[in-house]
Amino acid sequence: MLIALIALPLVAAGSALLLSDHRWRSALLPITGALHMGLALFLFIRPETPLAPLWLDLDPLSTLVLLVTGGLFFACALYALPYLRMRREWGNRLMVAGQLAFLSAVSLAVAARHLGLMWFAVEASTFISAPMIYFFRNPLSLEATWKYLINSAVSVALAMLGILFIAYARLSGEGHTDLHLAHLLEHGAQFDVSWLKAGFAFYTVGFATKMGLAPVHMWKPDAYGEAPGLVGALMSGALAAVAFLALLRGVQIMDVAGQAELTRAILVGFGLISIVIGAISMVRQPDIKRLLAYSSVKHMGILVLGVGIGGLAAYGAMLHLVCNAFAKSAAFLLSGNLQRSYGSKRLPDIQGALTHVPASGNLYLISFLALTGTPPFGLFISELLVFIGALQRHYIPAAVILLLSLGVAFVGFLQAVTRATTGQAPDARPAFRDHWLLVLPPALLLLLTLLLGITTPPPIAALLADAAALFEVLP
Repeated sequence: MLIALIALPLVAAGSALLLSDHRWRSALLPITGALHMGLALFLFIRPETPLAPLWLDLDPLSTLVLLVTGGLFFACALYALPYLRMRREWGNRLMVAGQLAFLSAVSLAVAARHLGLMWFAVEASTFISAPMIYFFRNPLSLEATWKYLINSAVSVALAMLGILFIAYARLSGEGHTDLHLAHLLEHGAQFDVSWLKAGFAFYTVGFATKMGLAPVHMWKPDAYGEAPGLVGALMSGALAAVAFLALLRGVQIMDVAGQAELTRAILVGFGLISIVIGAISMVRQPDIKRLLAYSSVKHMGILVLGVGIGGLAAYGAMLHLVCNAFAKSAAFLLSGNLQRSYGSKRLPDIQGALTHVPASGNLYLISFLALTGTPPFGLFISELLVFIGALQRHYIPAAVILLLSLGVAFVGFLQAVTRATTGQAPDARPAFRDHWLLVLPPALLLLLTLLLGITTPPPIAALLADAAALFEVLP
């Protein structure tokens, strides 16, 4: 079943390259997305024993990320149907094939139980994203694509160097070099600590760059800002979640090697820096997509902060992973709607969205409430759990910094939303009207975020708790 989960979108990607009819190519996205999501749900409800558990398998964390990426891709696939029809001038062959290959790569990264295989899959998903960033084929998107590729190349090298050091740590301490995660976790206590620490340093910086954690987030505002909203949704939701999973695999290895205290200090440090820089950068940000990019930096910081603190905060981080992926992706899809309607993504050019494009304008306002952690949305619960968890574990300064940064981010986002949704709407009719498939997917994603804030179904709550328990090693 896991092999089918990976092979299905890859075969569909190949078919997209061969098909000549653009309508059939576009239809491959929701069809494949629905089948992939169905397989993911089946594996969640009825876990199976994989054929090669040392290479491909699911634990609670990877199951959670798989459900998030599968659901998110299906929503984006529905959105892509009218979007690609509107953007016929750019063609859709590479975009459709790229999205499907991206789904295959992230599925492989999620299921991989070998560090080398996981590294390959994460990097494949990264480089597959590059042509999609360049979809509009203008100088700004070209610049953003090159910055993205350069930063990706650096992170590729750093992550690989970290993995090689981890392999050498095992060779020096235990005499073996294979990188199967099960073996690494079983024998981690015997590793050479010096090489392991060096490896984790490179490994962390490499995958922190993939996540867009500060201060290695420089590529994110350009890539998210110039990519289509559809691509920004996939990158901010799915790619960031997979990079987070990859980072946590290194954390697991450090934990069993007795280095949990050092690991947690690094995670808390990265988290706080990202939260502060992301929040401050949101204030007076004139670009609607760059605003969301800096919001993503902040939310990635909350994820690693929660895991670094542990306990209740780690559970909050897992809930935050789900809610942020859905809410942020919805916001990117809606920002794409506003950009098309106004012919600009600069906030000074976007006014009166509530009357100019009512459906997208109202949903964008709701996405603001969701992303700023306004009750009863799920992000309010997740951020509250991280805050309470910080107090319980006596991370008082971290709790204060988190609270202040959330306030700053709220103000920055409020300024942007007020400009975009109120004021005098343009007299001219919008260039693009709200198509129902352009507003239904973000509406469903926001509804899921709301429902997770009101109540968490017991199976999902158990999955979140099991995922958080993987990192519960401190008193």
